[in-house]
Amino acid sequence: DVQLQASGGGLVQTGGSLRLSCLASGLNFGDYVMGWFRQAPGNKRVIVSHINSHDGDIHYADSVKGRFTISRDNTKNTVYLQMNSLKPEDTAVYYCAASYWSGSYWYIETYEYEHWGQGTQVTVSS
Repeated sequence: DVQLQASGGGLVQTGGSLRLSCLASGLNFGDYVMGWFRQAPGNKRVIVSHINSHDGDIHYADSVKGRFTISRDNTKNTVYLQMNSLKPEDTAVYYCAASYWSGSYWYIETYEYEHWGQGTQVTVSS
């Protein structure tokens, strides 16, 4: 039974910071690409970042590049998203996702991930 537990969301002012965490259980964590997606009302769910332990690949959406940092601790089965210089347009529900690594995906689309956690709300006031 795979579970992904996201936490760390909240309400923050423009320019503030939050750190999201996702604790994974029920899987061999190191075998999975871990991703963060976000979805605002009326919009589709889109990639924010992912991290792959097998080939070292780290990806950021252009909208967050330079402001967000993804990391993972395979000893704790946890992936993090450090979010700095937050903007109102970052307001969304943030989802943690896991995809079993095969080397066949770009890991930027929702259909490439088979496990999803409950979202955590991030609200940035203007």
